Amino acid sequence: MFLPTTKKEMDSLGWEQCDVILVSGDAYIDSPFIGVATVGRILEKFGYKVGIIGQPDIETDDIKRLGEPKLYWGVSGGSIDSMVSNYTATKKFRNTDDYTPGGVNDKRPDRATLVYSNLIRRHFKDTVPIVLGGIEASLRRVTHYDYWSNKLRKPVLFDAKADYLIYGMGEIAIEEFTNALRDGTDPKVVRGVSYISKEPKEGYIKMPSHADCLEDKEKYIDLFDIFYDNNDPISARGIYQQVDSRYMIQNPPCDYLDEKEMDEVASLPYTRELHPYHVPQGKVKCLETIKFSVQTHHGCWGECNFCAIGVHQGRTIRTRSEKNIIEEAKEFTKYKDFKGIISDVGGPTANMYGYECGKKLKKGTCDDIRCVDFDRLCKVMKVDHSRHLKLLKDIREVPGVKKAFVASGIRYDFIAADKKHGYDYLKQLVNHHISGQMKVAPEHTSDRVLKLMGKPGKQPLIEFKKMYDRLNKEAGKKQFLTYYLIAAHPGCEERDMHELKQFTTHELKMNPEQAQVFTPTPSTYSAVMYYTEMDPVTRKKIFVEKDRARKEKQKSIVIDKKYHQRRKCSSAGMQS
Repeated sequence: MFLPTTKKEMDSLGWEQCDVILVSGDAYIDSPFIGVATVGRILEKFGYKVGIIGQPDIETDDIKRLGEPKLYWGVSGGSIDSMVSNYTATKKFRNTDDYTPGGVNDKRPDRATLVYSNLIRRHFKDTVPIVLGGIEASLRRVTHYDYWSNKLRKPVLFDAKADYLIYGMGEIAIEEFTNALRDGTDPKVVRGVSYISKEPKEGYIKMPSHADCLEDKEKYIDLFDIFYDNNDPISARGIYQQVDSRYMIQNPPCDYLDEKEMDEVASLPYTRELHPYHVPQGKVKCLETIKFSVQTHHGCWGECNFCAIGVHQGRTIRTRSEKNIIEEAKEFTKYKDFKGIISDVGGPTANMYGYECGKKLKKGTCDDIRCVDFDRLCKVMKVDHSRHLKLLKDIREVPGVKKAFVASGIRYDFIAADKKHGYDYLKQLVNHHISGQMKVAPEHTSDRVLKLMGKPGKQPLIEFKKMYDRLNKEAGKKQFLTYYLIAAHPGCEERDMHELKQFTTHELKMNPEQAQVFTPTPSTYSAVMYYTEMDPVTRKKIFVEKDRARKEKQKSIVIDKKYHQRRKCSSAGMQS
């Protein structure tokens, strides 16, 4: 049974009023991969009456279809940041949306979090609190660079005129916050909550003000450093920032779920379907991938500078138990449309499942050193693929499961780092868990650019490819590697793209068919670099390509099928 999205469903349940109404930029898909659905199911478990409005029509009074909630409105831009969803890296409008029925991108407004908050205020005067959540709000909770307007914007609570923001995954915060509103206690003491105050918070860390950041780009780097270093539940302190005459207060993060709690959330009664309300509008493409996929863990400690997963999900791995995952795989076999194929067994980085740094688990993430950075892996972090190895073997043995793919990204540099199990892990992937090709993400090959990206050097990629090719040959398979590549990242010049093209041709023996132009998404160090044109560590000036045509040219260099022919002609012309 779905959570209600219409008044008729509320009536059938005997509800006069919802306790909480969740509003999302996605259609209502009842899946553990959809944040709003997960929040709804968590609150349902604790006895709350929860309704969901997916992609409300902003031109009508559609937002009123469930009435007004008793406790609060929960507003999310959806599973994907609405600006990233709606625009390419060169700011061209996207015509398709994988989370919208029918696939036409006509239902998710720009800056959906702001639009929905204002929509509620328009139709419900003096309403109950509006609480922001989801990745769009989470990544905008302090002053942030907004690529689409090319300026620093205020923390989203100020622009949205909302009351509270629950950041990160927030599973524990959402329960405690809702209980506080129900019981009439102060929700501002809940960990994982941000809010606006007339006064700064005593004992919290002061960050540069919004005005300071507008005036001095180095102050903005200072702000982001403080923000980034205070995201771990063990080591983080509360922070605050002055915005005009008021203050953004961010409490320390809520605790992470332990393994038992991870299992409980994964086992909530999701239907794994699109709500019937949306079905007449067409199919939702993302459901093809997520319906029969398994999320094994949360978090990523890879810390790629262009990725916001570490800030939103956290840099500590939280793992589900093997038993719980196997039970989920068995549940798949009960669905009539399950064909025996599990689309993915993984997480943000598939081969981070089942192990963590013991020091981090006791003391929290380190501020002065990363777990992995360019040419080294921290000696305290012991990569261990053994649990994932056994998990994949056990899934293969589930009756009714024909194939279980690992489609999530893997860190190829971790394979060689695991001397005990790395080779066997890759061999098992090659033999059983790849569908013709395996995706890896070197992103670039220029050492200078890779360091700015926070990515490993190219030697681990060369070694990985040799091992991968050898294992495929031994298995008698013709499976390929495909590569995620980025053009126009801060620090990247055209000469770097020529270097990348030469590397893909001579070392990887392939011609890339696609590459993506870098997008400066909020709450990433790469976005900080893009705005400030500085290396945030050294504070030295770096080159940043900001011209749209030249960004596209960088991309075209690496995907040009006639590149070498053109280079020869160019060289011949110069010689003549």
